[in-house]
Formats: sequence, C-alpha cells, structure tokens
Amino acid sequence: MSSSTSQTQNPQLRKDPISNRWVIFSPARSKRPTDFKSKSPSNPNPNTTCPFCIGNEHQCAPEIFRVPPDYPNWKIRVIQNLYPALSRDLVDPVGATSGSVLDGFGFHDVVIETPVHSVQLCDLSRDEIGEVFVAYTKRIRELVKRISIKYVQVFKNHGAAAGASMTHSHSQMIAMPVIPPTVSARLGSMKDFYDETGKCCVCEIQREDLLIDSSTYFFSLVPYAASFPFEIWIVPRYHSAHFHELDAEKAVDLGGLLKQMLRKISLQLNDPPFNFMIHTSPLHGDESELAYTHWFIQIVPQLIGTAGFELATGCYINPVFPEDAAKVLKEVNVPE
Repeated sequence: MSSSTSQTQNPQLRKDPISNRWVIFSPARSKRPTDFKSKSPSNPNPNTTCPFCIGNEHQCAPEIFRVPPDYPNWKIRVIQNLYPALSRDLVDPVGATSGSVLDGFGFHDVVIETPVHSVQLCDLSRDEIGEVFVAYTKRIRELVKRISIKYVQVFKNHGAAAGASMTHSHSQMIAMPVIPPTVSARLGSMKDFYDETGKCCVCEIQREDLLIDSSTYFFSLVPYAASFPFEIWIVPRYHSAHFHELDAEKAVDLGGLLKQMLRKISLQLNDPPFNFMIHTSPLHGDESELAYTHWFIQIVPQLIGTAGFELATGCYINPVFPEDAAKVLKEVNVPE
C-alpha cells in the first residue's frame, strides 16, 4: 500500500477495512495539499457572560463532579447538559431490547476543560489534557454501572462550523441505551478481519507513509482511506478495547500527542473548526469482542462540506491523498 500518489493526479477508490466504507480520492478537485487553509477559523472570543467560566457556576445545569473535588478553584467540571439530547429523568429501560421505539432515556454531559474562557484545549499542558482524559474515564466508569447504557460517545466540537454553540473550551458525552449503527458496522468489520486473519485490524494498521508522530504508548497517522482531508487518528500501540480503561500515565502521554496534533492542524490549516471523537467499544459486550475491538481517536478538521453524494451513498470524496496529508503534517514545526 505504499503510494506514489504525489506523482499522479488520477482518482482512486480505497476501502477502509475498519468502517467497511469506500472513499474516493479525487485530487483534481483540489489545490495542492499545502494550500489547504480553513476559510472560517474558529477564533473563539472572550465572553464575560459565559456560564462555563469560573464564578458563573450557578448559571449551569447541575454539576456531576469537579477536579479537584470540592475545591472552588476548579480545573475541570463535568456537568449535566442544560439542553440534553437524551433525558436522565425518564424511566431507566432496563432489559428493553426489542421494538423500534424507546423512551429517550440516557445521559448527556458536558466536560468544561478549563475555567478560563480564552484558553483552548491545545493551550493546556500535556498533563492538563491528560486530566481531561481521566475525567472522561471517571465519568464512563460511573455510567458502566447502569446496565441499560450500552454505549458512551465522547466528542468535542470546536468552532461554530463544527457544531459548537459555546466558545468556551468543552467536550461532551452522550450515553445511550442502544448501540449506534455505525458502531455496530465498525465492530462487524473488525470481527470479519479477525475471523479471516486472527489479528486485530487496528493493531495491523500500516503506518509507513501515513505516520505523523508517535509517543510512548500511542501513534498518530492519517488513515489509509481517510474520509476527510487532513483527518488524523491517534491509536494506542497496545491492544485495548475500551477507552475508559486508560490509566493516568497513558492519559498524560495521550495528552501530549493530542496537543501536538491540534497545534499542527492549527498552524497548517489556519486554526480550523474541528471535531474529535473517541471510538470505543460497547460497555457490556461479549467477552469475545475484546480480541478484535480496539479504541482510537479520530480528529476531523472542517475544511470541506458534506454534500448530496456523501449523504446519499455514505461514500466520501476526499481531495487530498492521505500520504500527502501525512507528509505535510509531519513537516509542520510545532514550537515547544
């Protein structure tokens, strides 16, 4: 799979073995990879009336916990979402597995990553970002106790074009009583690969031309069949099915690599809006799933829109070959 894509402008179809989706690479639709810049940088502005800022805690929905606990000068707060997609106040549908309609029971939380409005996630130190990851794992471990909760999605929307309604740096967690179809499809593809090869498809990811950077426990790369230009994955070097099993040492290591990747896309792509998603395994899955499921983080800079073809087919058109994106990102110098 080593590429000579830099020398050719011919389109190419690639299949992602993890999502089982086809992606069209069509560089003729684009300029050079180095010319990609966000047309609408996120540029969050200070806002003295922001409810997420320290001192305005009374304006928020109820707090779940803070870091450090019971301390007025908090560093991280995990709170209920004031406008939740699912409601924790409905009856817990324990054992409800059949039918096409369920009451909208679930949990929708917000993780306020810093008390200071002008500070963004990539401004934090690797240790501070590590503490954010530890806060995610602590909350997921609480949600695991609810047998009706099947899947927890952690995600961050940065910038209005990426879906953020608040400029204060935060991420979200939605805990659902069902397993989403894209998660089921991903697990199905991982199982098929394992049944054929006896190996985990994420552990077997080819890195050579696609690697951006690495740390003690993780590596970052542009996936071979990236759906989006300059999409980045951060992958554990060690096999692990569940993100919430991350320990404090690995969380700090992950924090350092995430910081590097966010700074690289900010410098190269003009501080674009972006989303990041933690793709993990269902909470109460079969023990056999542990052998072939492997969590990872996906970062998607918002540089092009999703149009009719993508919506109709689920097949994305990416104007930048992954090898070219990886080369550009690898060469971006991030000041210490």
